[in-house]
Amino acid sequence: MPLKRDDQNLEFLFKAVLKLEDIDECYDFFEDLCTVQELRSLSQRIVVAKMLSEKSVYTDIVNETGASTATISRVNRSLQYGCDGYDKIFERLKEDEDV
Repeated sequence: MPLKRDDQNLEFLFKAVLKLEDIDECYDFFEDLCTVQELRSLSQRIVVAKMLSEKSVYTDIVNETGASTATISRVNRSLQYGCDGYDKIFERLKEDEDV
């Protein structure tokens, strides 16, 4: 189910994230906001998405990330049928590497 664009709590969270200025601020903010397990899950998903976008196979992704095949399938569904959020971020990260 897509997120509601008028959810004030989400809007507040996203505006707060956009105010972070560097990696250190990200560490501080997300450590306050999330549990260690929540952060590990989020970071695992983005690595899984990156590997899927690079055409890695499930067995390699499982071995490298420890993600379950259910998580990999869920992330793959987002890549295939989602809002292109992963793709936008990966493209911007690639542009940063090219500079």
